[in-house]
Parts: sequence; structure tokens; C-alpha cells
Amino acid sequence: MKEWKIYTKTGDKGETSLLGGRRVPKHHLKIEAYGSADELNAFVGLLRDQEIDTHYKKVLLEIQDRLFTAESLLARDQGAENFELPLLYEQDIVFLEKEIDRMNEDLPPLGNFILPGGHPAVSYAHVCRCVCRRAERIIIRLAEDHPVDELIVRYFNRLSDYFFVLARKIAKDLDIPDYPWKPRKRKD
Repeated sequence: MKEWKIYTKTGDKGETSLLGGRRVPKHHLKIEAYGSADELNAFVGLLRDQEIDTHYKKVLLEIQDRLFTAESLLARDQGAENFELPLLYEQDIVFLEKEIDRMNEDLPPLGNFILPGGHPAVSYAHVCRCVCRRAERIIIRLAEDHPVDELIVRYFNRLSDYFFVLARKIAKDLDIPDYPWKPRKRKD
């Protein structure tokens, strides 16, 4: 197996290669899309490093694998048709939905927006939610001009929901109350 060299010097002028070989500027929307997914993956790793239930850690590891799958699919370009890439499947979305439903069974109904915080693990879950939503917006924008599998968009949409519910569930597990947002009354 060929060793990967960390530095190639091919990006020193602000360009990089997509999967398929085409060179594009590092600010290209495809790079933004898979770069945001990669940023999310790093934050998921940080969340997984927290003292949380081992079941959540296993689910987060599964999510990290799916994020790498999404990154590779987002990086695919013309010329990569013969690359054998992993795929996302409908069952990946169903898996997230089942996890959301399982956690929601143990949570009180939500009547207000809640403020992130209360514990580092809760806050990291909210950071994951926010980064996931940004990645989703970029992927949707990318899909306007480039082919993007709709399962990727759906996966990121459901994943941000998962992180929101996970934040609440971790807070409940740690006996930390939700902090509801109470908008100030207008001073007329």
C-alpha cells in the first residue's frame, strides 16, 4: 500500500483536486460542502470524547463513518465514475429517526426554544447541531448547480435533529434542566 504524504505542495496556490482529478479553487462550493461535513465530523469526535453513555458513543462513531461517506460523495466529480465509493442508504436515515424517537420517549415535551449549555457535553451536542445545519445549507446550495444525492440532504437534515434531541437527552441524563428562552417583553 502506498503511503500518503501529508504535504503535496499542490495546494500552495489555493487550488485542490476533487475526486476525479479536476483542480478547483479551495473556496469552490464542493470544497465548502465536504469541508463543512469534515468540520462536523471533528466536532462529533469531540462530543464522543466526553463522559457520556456508551450507547451514544457507539451511535456517534456510526455517524462519523456516515459523515466520511457523505464527504467522499460530495467530493466526487467527473472522472470518478469508476471509483467504488461507499453509499448512504435510506436505512441510515431510519437509524437516526429511531434513535431520536427512543430518546424522545424519555424527554418532557418541548414548549419553548432552549438555550444551549449547562454542561460541556450538552454544549458540544448543540455545536454539532449548528455545524450540521450550516453543512446542510451549503449542500443544498451545491445541489442547485451540481448533482447531489437527495439522501445526503435528508441525512444532514435528520442528523441536526438528532443532535438537538441528543443535547436534551444528555442534559436529562446529567440531571441538568433545559434553560427555556424567554423573550423579553417589548418596551414600547
